[in-house]
Parts: sequence; structure tokens; C-alpha cells
Amino acid sequence: MRILYLSQYFPPEMGAPAARVSELAGRWAERGHEVAVLTGFPNHPTGVIPPEYRGQARMREQWRGVEVLRTWLYAAPNKGVLKRAISYGSFASSSVLLGGFAREVRCADVVVATSPQFLCALSGWVLARSWRIPYVLEVRDLWPQSIVEVGALSETHPAVTVLRGLERFVYDAADLLVGVTDSFAEIWRRQGVVAEKIRVIKNGVDLRLFTPSTPEERARVRAELGVGDRFVVAYIGTLGMAHGLGTLLDVAERLRARPIEFLLVGEGAERAQLEAEARARGLDRVRFLGQLPRARIPALLGAADLPVVMLRDTPLFETVLPSKMFEIMGCARPLLLAVGGEARRLVERAEAGYVVAPEDVAAMAQAIEHAIATPADAAQRGRAGRAFVEQHFDRERLADAYLAEIEGVVDRWRARRPQRAGR
Repeated sequence: MRILYLSQYFPPEMGAPAARVSELAGRWAERGHEVAVLTGFPNHPTGVIPPEYRGQARMREQWRGVEVLRTWLYAAPNKGVLKRAISYGSFASSSVLLGGFAREVRCADVVVATSPQFLCALSGWVLARSWRIPYVLEVRDLWPQSIVEVGALSETHPAVTVLRGLERFVYDAADLLVGVTDSFAEIWRRQGVVAEKIRVIKNGVDLRLFTPSTPEERARVRAELGVGDRFVVAYIGTLGMAHGLGTLLDVAERLRARPIEFLLVGEGAERAQLEAEARARGLDRVRFLGQLPRARIPALLGAADLPVVMLRDTPLFETVLPSKMFEIMGCARPLLLAVGGEARRLVERAEAGYVVAPEDVAAMAQAIEHAIATPADAAQRGRAGRAFVEQHFDRERLADAYLAEIEGVVDRWRARRPQRAGR
């Protein structure tokens, strides 16, 4: 089978979207399928394209058996509504106009378009219908509601109205609609989406990459970080509007007298503001390490005593399962989860960490104190998390389940609409 995966984000970019697409595509290629990823030039979240990718409108490269087709986009940092909108629109257009006639696109058996960003969903539909092949839409964030709830746009903004219309159109147009949480599926059913085409393929973890650190590796990384014997609380991911990371600064201030190091690893729209606030408050043990290569993240998680997963306190975020949860569990580290809803239920079921209400400074500080006081309990929670993801959230098994769904939709399409001659 020839699979076209359409995504604005792909390695060397960091973050959950690039990780999910690359790991799924790589697994499908290992299974013997011809997989092509149609993507943009890397620039997320800084808006800076690496030198080796500059000055080109199109580019081809190989990534672990996957053909990667890159098309031009307007590179913009992950902040500011207008520039990001232009970036999204530029890739949506170029993926069709510059990438749409590539052999891998013309000869594909199926298009899998992934969102966010949501204009990518429209591009996927255009390509699928142009070449008369089935259209699979994968939704990782519920746009436009997510951009409303983080305060990027108001509910009455004209762009939100347009996106809501687009949302409904692509949901109806998709031959298969794939969500990453059970909550998404329930929302779609309430919205009247045809239940028979809804599937849930949750985020998982590459258990070959995210593994428990050895004591020697842990000691080496901690020495490189210069944290000594201090307790390390680490947030690793996008420093964005959705995460409410100001709360973590409040926690650090509350625990100022304790020997605790707070590490924030990543880039995003809120980084400069958070750094300025930490300096203004004299939080000397809050350190910002910037964005690091994905290959370094498992060792960094292994060196941390308590990695943190947090989001702002909004109803929408009760429907999500942050992918970093699974990576922390894969590394056998206990996690501090400040997210409600489906994520909370999953971590409680796994007994993999400490769960508190979103943006609850006192509860987060108390959980950290408890983890410091009971290291054996924390270690057991880490081991429980690893066992849980091995059983339920191995990315390879999830990729195989996803592949079976794609094969099913292609078979049904072919049964209804015989292929054109020459394809």
C-alpha cells in the first residue's frame, strides 16, 4: 500500500506532532508499505529554518525508510496570531500546489492528513479528491476550540467562525476520522458525526527510545546538569499558552527554601515572559535549558526526580492525553500530573504518579514534598508507569492497529470505486 501522510510538522522539529507522524510513518515503512510524508521546512517553534534547508521551494530526503517531501512555507515563531495564520496558510497552499503532482502523491492509495494545524486537513481533502483516493483525517487537537480556550482568539472572532465551518466540512468529508482520545470520539458523536467512521488511536511511546536510565547514566546526566543531590522537578515540552507554566513558578517560589531544582526544557511563545518573571522573582533554581534534540530527552527524563505534565484549567483540556505522559512512564519515572479529565483517570488507573487539579499551586507543592519524603513510593510509581505503557501504549502496536484501519478504509473504497486505469 502507498500511504501519503500530510503534516506541517516533522523531524528535526520537536514536539508531539512531529514525533507521532515520524514514528507511525517509520513503523508502516518497516511493515513493507511505501510511505511518503508531505511536510514543510522545519522551523517550529522558533520560526528559524536551519541553514541546510534554506533557499529552496521543494526538497526530498529519506528518513528511516520514509520518503520526505518538503514544500515551501512562511516560517513564523509559535506566537502571534497573524504570522502563524500566514504560516499555516502558506503550507496548506504549497502542499497542494508544489507537492500535489509529485509521484508519491499522484500514486498514493490513501491520504492521511493530520491536524493541527487545521488548514492541513483541507489540503488533505483537496489532494485526496483530486487523485480519487480515500481521505483519512487525524485530529490531535480540537480546533478551533483549543485556540479559543487558550485566549489566542475570541469565540466571536471571524477566523473562529470560518474554522468552525471548516471543521464540520472536513469531519463530514473524511472517509475515516481518527482521534487520539475517547473524549474526542464522544464529542464527535454528540456533534452528529457518523459513528461508523470514528476511530480512536491514542498517543503512545517509542519504547525503544524511551527506556529507564541506568544508575550510571543518571549520575552522568545529573553531573552535566550540575544539580548535585538536589531534587529535580522537570517540565519538558512546549512553553506555550496552553500549559499554564506560571503556576510552576508559583510552586518554585513556595518551595524556595527546599533543595529543589526546577528545569524547564523547550521553546515556545511563553518562554521569554517566563524567564523574565523568574528573574524578577529571584527564582535562582528555576533554569531554562532551551530546546534539546529528541534523542537527549530520555536521558534527561531519567535524571529528573519528578517530571511534570500540566495544562491550564479549561474544560477542553479534560479531553486530552498529553503525549509526554507516556514518554515519562516509558522512562520509569513517576510523574506529577496537573491535568483533569481523561488524563487524570489514566494516570490514576496506572498508579504512575501524583495527580492534582490544574493550576493548584498548593497541591503541586504538596505532591513534590511527598515525593521527596517517600522515594520508595515514587520509584514504585515509576515502575508501574513503565509496565502500564508496555501493556497498553506501545507505539508500534498502536501503529499496527492504525495501519489495519487504513487498510480497511482503502479496501472499502476500492470495493465501491474501482481504481482508474494507470494508477
